[in-house]
Amino acid sequence: MARVKRGVAAHKRHKRLLDAAEGRKGTRSRLIKPAREALLHALAYATRDRKQRKRQMRGLWIVRINAAVRGHGLTYGRFIQGLKAADIALDRKILAELAVSDPTTFAKLAETARAQRA
Repeated sequence: MARVKRGVAAHKRHKRLLDAAEGRKGTRSRLIKPAREALLHALAYATRDRKQRKRQMRGLWIVRINAAVRGHGLTYGRFIQGLKAADIALDRKILAELAVSDPTTFAKLAETARAQRA
């Protein structure tokens, strides 16, 4: 049986790894082991931060909604409670967008929520 030399395959794999590690400082972009370690950490951070971004965006939407409903004499919790009682099913992303871009519609939603609370 013929001997299999793996130099070409290893070189291709290393080249792909170093291309992915491009832009890193020092040996992390030039040597195989530090580049592999840097990439593994980078991928782990990316996975973690995709989840954190969802949490942060929801928090931002809640802050924007709260700021908008305070001008209508409500708090965020009372506003959401009133919307649920009125069977208005809008998620926080849409509510925050309405608060920023369409204040008249948001004012109507706030009035509906206030009426349900009374």
